Amino acid sequence: MDPSNPPTSPDRGDLPTERRLDSSVALDAVPTEQMLRLINEQDATVHQAVERAIPAIASFVDAVAKNAARGGRLIYLGAGTSGRLAVLDASECPPTFHCDPTSVIGIIAGGDGALRKSSEGMEDDPLGSHEALAALNLTRDDAVVG
Repeated sequence: MDPSNPPTSPDRGDLPTERRLDSSVALDAVPTEQMLRLINEQDATVHQAVERAIPAIASFVDAVAKNAARGGRLIYLGAGTSGRLAVLDASECPPTFHCDPTSVIGIIAGGDGALRKSSEGMEDDPLGSHEALAALNLTRDDAVVG
């Protein structure tokens, strides 16, 4: 590869996961402090969303714990950064919570190779997880979250 002419990625701006946030269109042209404030404002919306979802999250966690006692697993699915975080979190559960490494599983769209190299085409495939999930031989006690 010629370092003076790096390969370009195709424009995927039409995909829902790649659309630009209207308020960040000029992110590269604003002063650093303004940029950081915008990022912080967007980060704050996560806390609001989690607050609204706590009752549903609590029900899910209770069901996962009940099913785990019967041998059920927690399977995380994700694409891109979400997939990397799914794999990371699943990898951290055994040392952090002293659980069986097979009880929490992380799956990233595009497979383990996508941990280091983006697999953009896999991110928006609605059937992309089917093969990986089929290989796990899911049971009614397993929980899948994406």
